[in-house]
Amino acid sequence: MAVPKRKTSKSRRDKRRTHYKATAPATAVCSNCGEICKPHNICAKCGHYNGKKFWK
Repeated sequence: MAVPKRKTSKSRRDKRRTHYKATAPATAVCSNCGEICKPHNICAKCGHYNGKKFWK
């Protein structure tokens, strides 16, 4: 079985991983209160989704 002869340095490892980047989460604006929230989810501030009140 093939085994690396030397330890891969942190520099070489990180150069290989440069294209692995975190993406910003998707956001939507609540149609009722205007608060920024996750899309396709009930608004955490007012409890509305798709024009209907679900809690509070």
